[in-house]
Amino acid sequence: MRKQGAIGKESRLRLLEAAAEEFALSGFYQTKISSIVARAGLTQPAFYLYFESKEAAFAELVADFRNGLSQAVRDSHIGPGKNREDLKEAVVASLEQIYRFLGRNPALTRIGLYLSPASVGIKAEIARLMEQNLIEEQQAGYYRQDLDAIFFAECLLAIIERLTLIKLLPGHETPSQLARQTQDLFFYGILDMQQRS
Repeated sequence: MRKQGAIGKESRLRLLEAAAEEFALSGFYQTKISSIVARAGLTQPAFYLYFESKEAAFAELVADFRNGLSQAVRDSHIGPGKNREDLKEAVVASLEQIYRFLGRNPALTRIGLYLSPASVGIKAEIARLMEQNLIEEQQAGYYRQDLDAIFFAECLLAIIERLTLIKLLPGHETPSQLARQTQDLFFYGILDMQQRS
């Protein structure tokens, strides 16, 4: 690998973006380096200046996704001191931050959340981060004390994962819409308000 100047960094970024698109479209095994470089408008020798193999490019994309999503979940933590109305909006903003990260680069999300063999481990890490956030928010008095934070974190992740696939990535709903709907489901459930006892 060589040191990179501005042009080298741009070429490397173009290759990574092209690789993400190709992997998301064709899967890891069907993606060829020739298709990556063609999409990037570069040559195969250029690819090997920056990556040892397509495995190395794929691994870097997965790591980028893991790091980005982990940071988005950490940043979504709601600090203490919110009243009920502020909490509702803070939860929407928190969820929107996660959905926004997932929607920012659909190809990267498809790779990291669905296609990569590492996706199972990534989701387990994200569930643990969500659990930590929920426990701290529970201790701040925001949520019921009898709430099972592990169960809730797994449910929340499952909802986000599924809605990302069927609503966010195809462009049917925005991060803001999904965040508000997810918050509404968890705050108010599915029962008709007049039917609650």
